This record gives sequence, structure tokens and C-alpha cells, in this order.
Amino acid sequence: MYICAIANQKGGVGKTTTAHNLGVQLARNAKKRVLLLDLDAQGNLSDACGLDPQTLEYTVFDVLAGNASIAEAKSTLEAGLDILPANIRLAEAELAFAGRMGRENLLKKALASVAGEYDYVLIDCPPSLGLLTVNALNAANGLLVPVQVEYYALAGLALIRQTADLVRDLNPDLEILGLVLTFFDARKTLNKDVAAALADEWGDTLFSTRIRDNVSLAEAPSNGQDVYRYRKNSYGAKDYAALAEEFLKRSEG
Repeated sequence: MYICAIANQKGGVGKTTTAHNLGVQLARNAKKRVLLLDLDAQGNLSDACGLDPQTLEYTVFDVLAGNASIAEAKSTLEAGLDILPANIRLAEAELAFAGRMGRENLLKKALASVAGEYDYVLIDCPPSLGLLTVNALNAANGLLVPVQVEYYALAGLALIRQTADLVRDLNPDLEILGLVLTFFDARKTLNKDVAAALADEWGDTLFSTRIRDNVSLAEAPSNGQDVYRYRKNSYGAKDYAALAEEFLKRSEG
């Protein structure tokens, strides 16, 4: 089971969109068994998958707290694709688990119970580097970093690298699987300049697939759909299909 944390300390860079559409593509076209894991108190991934986060009996918070198993809390979206949802209760996690022994291992222990059930677990991390993100990185084999192509991305990535290095004391097997550029527009000079700077600094760590700025990616979640069902011939659908191919090669290589 390959566990991939999708993280960036900055919000609005496409983490949720990447987790959702990458997971759908792996399950639907690559026939992999996939668990999407919403680790953000906003519950955007759960909402994008057509769930109402506020009406759920159990969520990932209950799993981390030991009040429910993943089997009890998960929802099946389609063949080969499940989600462990989240809602606003997850905002209590930092305080609720602060005094707990082994609090950085809560997610790792929970996922061990489903190790034989999935090929991939994709974790949509919150836009911070707190306890929940540390749990995700401690449980993960790989870190996938969506990067919006803007100037401040260059500075923010140093913190991601530093955090990954620190977490390796807990999880020496963690690797940075790659950076994927999002909201890319080849017509904009700034986008091209930032992409070139990232390529110089990160080399092969940068995915060759670039997720183009595409309105379908923004519209699909409001309809409770992935981009392939919403508009299968859009740039967004084509780009995430290409990313899934590259992701499989890296994670299985």
C-alpha cells in the first residue's frame, strides 16, 4: 500500500483538486484500489465527492480519536474508490490530541488496519504544518506537492523541504515524490519564469505534467463531480490523466 501525502503549507494551490482527480483516475482507469483521506477540517474533499460533511456519523476525527475504525467511517464512492471524510470537528484535533502519547503516530496506526485493502492512500492535508500534517507525513511513503506557479511559491517550498527533513527522524522512508505545477498558463511570462526557476532548483523532482489553468477544475466540485465526469475533454481532465500516468511510474518505480 503506497501512502501519498498531498501537502503544501499554502492554501488554494490545488491540493484537494489533485487528491480528488488523481484518486478517481487511479481507481477508474488504472483499476487501483484507492482510499481518499480528507485531513482538512474544511472538508472540501468530502464535499467535492458529493458528501455532506456535517451529517456524517463518523469522520477521520473519530478514527484518530479511537472511537471508530476506518471501515466504520469510510464511504464508498464507486468501485475501487473509498473516502475517509472530514468535517469541522477536525479543527479540534490539535487540542484534543496534544497530550496524547504517540500523537504523531495516530494516522499511521489507523492506516495499518487497512494495509491489505488498498493500493493507494491519497491524503489531502490541511494548509498548515501542524499535528495533522505531521501525522500524514509520518504515515506516508511519498510527498506530492502541488505548486501554484507564482513568485511566492519559490520561498514557500523551502519550508516544505525543511519539514520533510524533520519528519524523516520519525519516518526515514519518506521521499518527496514530486512537485506538480498547478494553475499554469504558458501565455504568462511570470508562469514560465517561475516554472524555469523551479526546474533549475528541483530538477527531476518536478513532474513534467503541468496542470493548466482551467475553469472546469473549479466548476466540477460545486457539482459534486470529478473533472472527468463533469467535462471529460477539458484541459483539466487531460492534464490529471497525464499526471496519473506519471504518478504511477514514480510510485511503482
